[in-house]
Amino acid sequence: MRRLSELSALASVLLWSSGAWAADAAKPENPLNMTAIIMFFIFVSVTLGITYWAASRTKTAKDFYAAGGGITGMQNGLAIAGDYMSAASFLGISAMVFAKGYDGLIYSIGFLVGWPVILFLMAEQLRNLGRYTFADIVSFRLSRIPIRTLSALGTLCTVILYLIAQMVGAGQLIRTLFGLPYEYAVVIVGTLMILYVAFGGMLATTWVQIIKAVLLLTGATFIAIGALNHVHFDIELFFRSALEGVKSSGLADHKKVVAENKDIFAPGGLVSDPISAISLGLALMFGTAGLPHILMRFFTVANAKEARKSVFYATGFIGYFYILTFIIGFGAVVLVAPNPHYVDLAKGVLNGGNNMAAIHMAHATGGDLFLGFISAVAFATILAVVSGLTLAGASAVSHDIYANAIRGGKVDERVEMRISKIAALVIGIIAIYLGIQFEKQNVAFMVGLAFAIAASANFPILILSIYWKNLTTRGALIGGSLGLISTVVMVVLSKTVWVDVLGNKAALFPYKDPAIFSMTLAFVGCWLFSKMDSSAQAQKERALFAPQRVRCETGVGATGASKH
Repeated sequence: MRRLSELSALASVLLWSSGAWAADAAKPENPLNMTAIIMFFIFVSVTLGITYWAASRTKTAKDFYAAGGGITGMQNGLAIAGDYMSAASFLGISAMVFAKGYDGLIYSIGFLVGWPVILFLMAEQLRNLGRYTFADIVSFRLSRIPIRTLSALGTLCTVILYLIAQMVGAGQLIRTLFGLPYEYAVVIVGTLMILYVAFGGMLATTWVQIIKAVLLLTGATFIAIGALNHVHFDIELFFRSALEGVKSSGLADHKKVVAENKDIFAPGGLVSDPISAISLGLALMFGTAGLPHILMRFFTVANAKEARKSVFYATGFIGYFYILTFIIGFGAVVLVAPNPHYVDLAKGVLNGGNNMAAIHMAHATGGDLFLGFISAVAFATILAVVSGLTLAGASAVSHDIYANAIRGGKVDERVEMRISKIAALVIGIIAIYLGIQFEKQNVAFMVGLAFAIAASANFPILILSIYWKNLTTRGALIGGSLGLISTVVMVVLSKTVWVDVLGNKAALFPYKDPAIFSMTLAFVGCWLFSKMDSSAQAQKERALFAPQRVRCETGVGATGASKH
């Protein structure tokens, strides 16, 4: 009953905010979309019910961090897809294809090709070596305190950056779609994610992600079918219509393509040089394999076989989804760009910005009712992603820093869970505050920075700790730190931040994406300083590689606590 009363109290805050939203949205300048509001409340009600159900079944740390290890491969695959297919993917990639054409595919492919790396090189090893976080794997044979501290720092940097982008996206999206004031949107998203994580843990978060994945895949499929139905499922006619759509478009981006005699189906619209293309591809590919909220999902299944199944299903769902975003993007060129109903002809921009291309496609293919459904799904998408991020951040604080780095692994599970819930609350408050503070800022670079940090700070020490026996604590610390620091410095000095955000005249670092340089620094740092380390501790760590390898491949001992 205490848990129910706490849940009800927090829910009342949400409902009060929603009531204020409805009152504010009733103003003439903010027309209500009743379908979206009804579906939003249905989704919130169902997920709060799931959270209450999950809270009654979350008794131990394993329940809280890993849903008791009882999630099946199919369910976990859907949950991974729900965690990974963010609003940035649904709205951003389709918008990129819509505005830039062929080059938008680099994001679709980059996000997808990281999954075979996880399937063949990491999924089984993660499940066999770890318990709750990827730091469990890295610290299996390396020194616990420094390695867990570095891993937790990489996790928190990735999580906070990703959260800020999601919170700002939530505020702007809901303000555009529902008429909800920006601050209320951010508070509602933050309140809900705290509820899901603090009370329901991984079990509630998993089912929120599964429901969201099903809704998003269903909605995106319907939009894609509607786009193809417009040309009677003639693919050749579809792409010819897209070319004609560019020529008849009122958008400044498309007029520029026509004026410069460029082909929207040719490369070069987004990435113009090989270094940038390779660097972006590396960040997307290996950043995926270093995202902490994705990696911790492999501890929710019973064994390595189910972990492999998880990646197999997730890859299928995610690959299918990115095919849909490609169709939706070019479908918007066909149905949205030439239509004055969706375009501000005076300014030459899409109403609400290019990120609304998929939303306008929902209206073009299914009318107001389907627009309401997709609007609610977009909101659900943000909620699912931020819940996974918050849980990953809270786990890093409670499990890696408090329980292991500070207390040396000797801590009562109930205390550790309490710390995790407090951490979830604090991370949620920080996310709400920063989301409101960054309202006017261009935060698009933050998602790229989060992936670059994951690729440069998390992935190198994770993959080397699994496969290279000579990795030492000193090498991992210096290499991981080099990757983390160099990524942040290069992004700050690039045009994205140095010029666009800080207002300087010229960038000090010539490339937008630093991964090709920062990953190299991280791997070279790990290799060089590990090879130079001849200490007794380093020899001991190298000797532990053989038993670690046995557990990696066989799973013997995987049900127990990780060895440190």
